[in-house]
Amino acid sequence: MSIVAETRPARTAPARPTDPHLKVTPRRVVRSEWAKLWSLRSTWITLGLGLLFLLAFGTIAALRYKLMLNSGQPMDPDFADATAYSLALFGVPFSLIALGVLGVLTASGEYTSGMIRSTLAAVPRRLPVLWSKAAVYGAIAFATAVVGALAGFLISSGVLSGTPIGMTLADGGVLRGLLGVGVYLGLVGVIGVALGTLLRSTAGGISALVGTFLLVPGLMSLLPKSWRADLTPYLPSNAGESIFALHHSTGTLSAGAGLLVLLGWTALALGGAAYRLMRSDA
Repeated sequence: MSIVAETRPARTAPARPTDPHLKVTPRRVVRSEWAKLWSLRSTWITLGLGLLFLLAFGTIAALRYKLMLNSGQPMDPDFADATAYSLALFGVPFSLIALGVLGVLTASGEYTSGMIRSTLAAVPRRLPVLWSKAAVYGAIAFATAVVGALAGFLISSGVLSGTPIGMTLADGGVLRGLLGVGVYLGLVGVIGVALGTLLRSTAGGISALVGTFLLVPGLMSLLPKSWRADLTPYLPSNAGESIFALHHSTGTLSAGAGLLVLLGWTALALGGAAYRLMRSDA
């Protein structure tokens, strides 16, 4: 009686591409995200709106102030403590919505269209996709906000030249503040990307973003006064505004402290997005 041993072919690991042109690298992932972002029409439209809001609302506010000043009408209480700098940045909250919404769409749009499966098949480690999306869009939002804030300030300062509130770029803190606007809106864009990845829903991500930055600060008035004074400065919106504020009143954070707080909120949002991306199926 003979025993015939059954032989099975040994399992081999799938061959990895040896061609260096096929290798996944951080640079190539960034280039891929850059190409995907600029291939969408919504990117151009929404960035244009964010830029337009910074230019248009600041110019309108400056023109309205000068009109009231020249006509001899009583000054509107909203303009009592205005400066050329504050009027120029009147459109920051509106630009925040546009740039934040585009950040959400940058991530949630791939889940809606199903493209995320192809993306994660090309980059199996997943997290480089999130870091690249956040870095690419954060840089674009920063550049857009800086250009808009600088151009808006130059227009508004030209309109208000010769008035008691006129300012120039040479005034103390102005350039730092304009760069601070870019940092603030750039981080808002990154938070938008994180919310889009975390919630995987355009409507949910936009609602969370708008609620966090625009609705929650107003609801703080419902809290006891002692709680409100302790919590309000640490909200993302208040911390972000302190980054580009020229003057800090009692109870507000300094520019450096505001930046650290907003970076903490950004890291928290990215951490949640990274956990969901790694733990859930596409």
